[in-house]
Amino acid sequence: MNLRDKLRGLLVRLYARRVEGHLDHAQVPKHIGVIMDGNRRWAKAAGSTTAQGHRAGADKIEEFLGWCSETDVEVVTLWLLSTDNFDRPQEELVPLLGIIEDVVRSLAADGRWRVHHVGTMDLLPPGMQATLKEAEEATAEVEGILVNVAIGYGGRQEIADAVRSMLHDAHERGVSMEELAEAVDIDMIGRHLYTKAQPDPDLVIRTSGEQRLSGFMLWQTAHSEYYFCEVFWPAFRKVDFLRALRDYAARHRRYGG
Repeated sequence: MNLRDKLRGLLVRLYARRVEGHLDHAQVPKHIGVIMDGNRRWAKAAGSTTAQGHRAGADKIEEFLGWCSETDVEVVTLWLLSTDNFDRPQEELVPLLGIIEDVVRSLAADGRWRVHHVGTMDLLPPGMQATLKEAEEATAEVEGILVNVAIGYGGRQEIADAVRSMLHDAHERGVSMEELAEAVDIDMIGRHLYTKAQPDPDLVIRTSGEQRLSGFMLWQTAHSEYYFCEVFWPAFRKVDFLRALRDYAARHRRYGG
């Protein structure tokens, strides 16, 4: 590392401390959703392989959760694999699934996080399904941040699954379709989402410069704030995280228009 890079790094750290020093923890979002985008483009820019890009993105997660813990965030939803990602070539998908499975094991073994899967199990390999169940069971009593690992997740799929769950539940209780139609409301649908009993995301962060949700938590983000940044996920820094929190705290949220 040359002198110029060292000075740049020092300035970034000093700036991060300044931003953190002015951060009002009372204004910190309680639930943050993260669309971790840009692993492949980071790898291409670095002259690395796609798998190395995904691995670098996975390695960023523990650091990110540490920042969340320092700033009193209570719930984090990490979008690790979408339903659309299953259309990728097998030579990319298979290593990616292995990396994600390693992430889940690492989160469970850490001892600081309570792991919860959000997504459809049906699309996942049996080994990953078992890993997710084991992680949830092993961390059920952990009092740290609740970490939702969105794997095999799609916002439209979640709503479809919620409706299916609601219909099955009504059938099991002997409720007629007419009675169900009269009873359906927002709260009832919410009780059948993957994130039932959780607060909705206050803030959604997307890296890599893309400015769209791509189907991320379509129901839960109705009132969320969004923060889009240019940096690729593996290069996401604490200063970028603090800027997102500062930006969130500065906004005036007015629900209902």
